[in-house]
Amino acid sequence: MTLDISSAPIASDTTDHAPPGPGTKARWAQDLSASLVVFLIAVPFSLGIALATGAPLTAGLAAAAVGGIVVGLFGGTPLQVSGPSAALTVITAGLIVQYGWRATCAITLAAGLLQLLLGVRRVARTALAVSPAIVHGMLAGVGLTIAIAQLHVVLGGSPQSSAIANLLALPGQLAGPHPPALLAGSVTIAVLLGWPRLGRLPGRAGEFGARLAKVPGPLAAVATATALALALDLRLAHIGLPAWQPHSLVPALPHGPPAGVLAAVLTVTAVASVESLLSAVAIDRMSRRTGDLDRELRGQGLANIVSGLVGGLPVAGGAVRSTANVRAGGQTRWSSVLHGVWVLAAALALTGGLRRIPLAALAALVLVVGLQMVSFAHIRNVHRHREFPVYLTTVLAVVALGVLWGVALGAGTAVLLALYRLTRAHVDVLAGPAGAVTVQTHGPLTFTAVPRLSRALAGIPSGAEVTVVHDGSFLDHAAYETLHSWRTGHQAAGGRVSMVTRRRDDEVLDPDGTVRAGSSPGPHRCRAWTPWVGHHCIEQQEDPHGRLLDGVRVFQQHTAPLIRPELARLAREGQTPSQLFLTCADSRMVTSMITNSGPGDLFTVRNVGNLVPAPYEPGAADDSVAAAVQYAVEVLEVGSITVCGHSGCGAMKALLDGVHERPGPPTPLARWLRNGRGSLDRLRRVPAGFDARPVVDLVEQLCITNVVQQLDQLLANPAVERRVEAGTLRLVGMYFDFATAQAYVLDRAAGTFSPIEAHTEAHTEARSGTAAAGTTPGRAAPEAPPTGPPAGDTPERVNEDGRVPANGTEDGPWLAA
Repeated sequence: MTLDISSAPIASDTTDHAPPGPGTKARWAQDLSASLVVFLIAVPFSLGIALATGAPLTAGLAAAAVGGIVVGLFGGTPLQVSGPSAALTVITAGLIVQYGWRATCAITLAAGLLQLLLGVRRVARTALAVSPAIVHGMLAGVGLTIAIAQLHVVLGGSPQSSAIANLLALPGQLAGPHPPALLAGSVTIAVLLGWPRLGRLPGRAGEFGARLAKVPGPLAAVATATALALALDLRLAHIGLPAWQPHSLVPALPHGPPAGVLAAVLTVTAVASVESLLSAVAIDRMSRRTGDLDRELRGQGLANIVSGLVGGLPVAGGAVRSTANVRAGGQTRWSSVLHGVWVLAAALALTGGLRRIPLAALAALVLVVGLQMVSFAHIRNVHRHREFPVYLTTVLAVVALGVLWGVALGAGTAVLLALYRLTRAHVDVLAGPAGAVTVQTHGPLTFTAVPRLSRALAGIPSGAEVTVVHDGSFLDHAAYETLHSWRTGHQAAGGRVSMVTRRRDDEVLDPDGTVRAGSSPGPHRCRAWTPWVGHHCIEQQEDPHGRLLDGVRVFQQHTAPLIRPELARLAREGQTPSQLFLTCADSRMVTSMITNSGPGDLFTVRNVGNLVPAPYEPGAADDSVAAAVQYAVEVLEVGSITVCGHSGCGAMKALLDGVHERPGPPTPLARWLRNGRGSLDRLRRVPAGFDARPVVDLVEQLCITNVVQQLDQLLANPAVERRVEAGTLRLVGMYFDFATAQAYVLDRAAGTFSPIEAHTEAHTEARSGTAAAGTTPGRAAPEAPPTGPPAGDTPERVNEDGRVPANGTEDGPWLAA
């Protein structure tokens, strides 16, 4: 789950709740499956909340049905599933005691009207101002609260009224569990955890498991536990669906002071709205969508109006139900609507099958869902952004005090942390030559930094020559007076003071006040050659499409003006590359970086495993690579072809695992990997190696052996064979090790790979013509890809070797990625 707001467009009000049309059967099937999963979670939740509030049990089911159907149809977050609010449990229980059940329904109705008004006024967007650490903490706190409560049920007991009470009672429950309930719950958890891994079983068992795993895991887990309980005749508590007994449809007005009633309405409105909107933000980020929060608030208001009218509990968006909906594969709002329909049908029909489900099995299902809401990836994320105090405060407060207090305390912690960071400044005093002193300040200089600043200035010797360098951050009146008062006194004592404001464009201030310098603007502060998607300074959970567009914008703004003349020349004259570079599609393999090449230098072909399909390969023939090779050799007339493998190649691992030989109809990947069977055969007969070090493992040995084999398979191309025989085309084998950033070149005569540095002398001789004469068909002279032009090369000679000056002149600058 992620908390990064997606840039996906908001679904229109006219189409996003329309029934799936033709061509959407798969989406409809996923919604149907997800709705059943959420239904199984919603029923025990609804009954449990109703029981905890003291309301009729049917009130919980009514709220679940209304929340699913009404909010599902009219809400702004399609995948959010609404139902009775867990955060309002204590509040609702107090209202029932004070005003009675029918009056509480009237309060729920009034709260819905107020929510509807707030949605019309479009105030819901303020929920986006909540720190992601608070949202993550809220979800984790709710998940822990639910998991702790349901653990009592799995052990055969009953949950207490609060998370703290559940924790205090847990040791006693663990000391005396109910074996049948523990068995049913353990089986449910085991099936839940093992079900997605059935497809990983070896052989035919894996094939059967993959088909079986298409059944939702929660459904399989509950069904297995139910069947086990029936087969062993276990004495277990089962879910008890009460008969539907509709109450009066006219809620009674509360009797009591108007101020108290108004406070009750405002409290229900605030808690239900905050819970719903925070859950909506989290679910939108989790599903990488952007919902309409104002519409969501209006949908929640309509649901509470209807729920109050039909005798239901207050409705709010549920983190547990919504998370389960997303994880179960829900695609549209119809998964929420159908879940409401199933709840309504269960409440009305009282099917005997549902009554047979052990309560411990449902509790185990909910327990796992709750624990899944605590994500270690999120914890690492907030820790990296130094927001862990906010996260921890929110989690603990939600568990101990409830959602509303948890969010409030988390927000308070976030504000205090922000104030601390905004008022923290660094003052460094550096001694220079001849007694000169430099005072460097980083961060905003406010009244809170005056003591630190005064102490630093007071330690400077009288009469010294001082330069005060400020980084251009905020300088308030108190800090300004301190600096200028000290300067006046220091100058009066015979010293000299220069005050400079200097801010580097690429300098950034970390949250802890540390100044770090980058080298380029844009979505990160890395050098141009750093792999920007995978680098540590990039937030990995953000929208990949938006991140890509950020990179394109940076290129357009900063790089395009520099290379536009060269690209314009290439557009006029066409491409004239001197080399074909065939390598793997692995995202870590940046050809322009490791070859120091630029636009127009390399004609590049990439595929999975840097394979060159041999002609007439049974069951694996592919003409796309052969076509590219023929075009490069006959049309572009390249002078060399380099086949470059790399360490840790996933295709080579798959070949060793026998992916291409698995029974059953072959997948496109399996058919493609069959082109590597020759490499496996060569590995058994004459494996390649390094001349100066041993291979790391079998995968690396196959990676370098594969390069040798693909060079041989290149010669099966008639165009390549003719050029090699004529001595006008060279074949080069290359291997790149990611861990050491080291390139190796193949010595075809010895059959070994050696570091590129060892080939520098041979490469120089080849360029002068001393080594080219020894090239024979099928045994190309070793050559390293060019890394730059020697001094004195003419543009024509440089073009033969794959390097073109940017301005087309002999002295022009060399383009490098």
